[in-house]
Amino acid sequence: MATYSITDLDNRLAPSALMPVLFVGHGSPMNAISDNAYTRTWHQLGQELPQAQAIVVVSAHWLTPGQTHITDAPKNPIIYDFGGFPAELSRVRYESVGDTDVARLLARQLVEYEAELDKQWGLDHGTWSVLKHLAPAPEVPVLQISIDYTMPLPQLYELYGRLRAMRRRGVVFIGSGNIVHALGRVKWDGGAAWDWAEQFDADTAVALQERQLGKLLNPYGTWAEARIAVPTDDHYRPMVAALSLLEDDEDIRFFNDTIDHGSIGMRSFVTV
Repeated sequence: MATYSITDLDNRLAPSALMPVLFVGHGSPMNAISDNAYTRTWHQLGQELPQAQAIVVVSAHWLTPGQTHITDAPKNPIIYDFGGFPAELSRVRYESVGDTDVARLLARQLVEYEAELDKQWGLDHGTWSVLKHLAPAPEVPVLQISIDYTMPLPQLYELYGRLRAMRRRGVVFIGSGNIVHALGRVKWDGGAAWDWAEQFDADTAVALQERQLGKLLNPYGTWAEARIAVPTDDHYRPMVAALSLLEDDEDIRFFNDTIDHGSIGMRSFVTV
């Protein structure tokens, strides 16, 4: 892959204070049009965030096996990547623009991984269902970075960690997924959380606060509950992405730290 050598590319994003990193448990797509405790917290948090120069999201719903892609469209189309929900959800609009120069800056950080620019993808519901509340009228570009689903978690951590310096160039990074994500065990009647879901959520919370990378990057070898709580790790990987972007001495604050419908962990965190 060619490197980028445009003279003024480095001036596209001005130096800034360290921007926040978020991991957001996005849960059901219905949160896009819901007024509940989760969405109200997203809205409040959005009002507290500093002014960014760009928002970059790693969503569980953009998987590119064997590759890493970065959105490069001048205007972001909305992807309705779900079925079986009310028609109202497919009428949601989220107006945002991309930015080719920002995409190229991101790709340059990932040149060793041959990250590709992608004009075809837009914003999937892992992104717009959250940003609808967190940044309802974005004045800055919004981009997505895909997840290489074939890459081992330690290598994935290293890949996204190469973007850390962009936090000092006005970029707010958001990982959007769910740490506990067992759709086959959902309690549609809204019953109490399964014991294994609560245990895995609690164990990973401790590991996050204490930055126990060895455990977090090897969940199946660490926690017996992982096989049930994370039957596939597509929604776990955005948490790894957010984790990789933290500074060594940086603390996090949890929010929305509950289990929805028995088996969907909404635990989220933001840097403090």
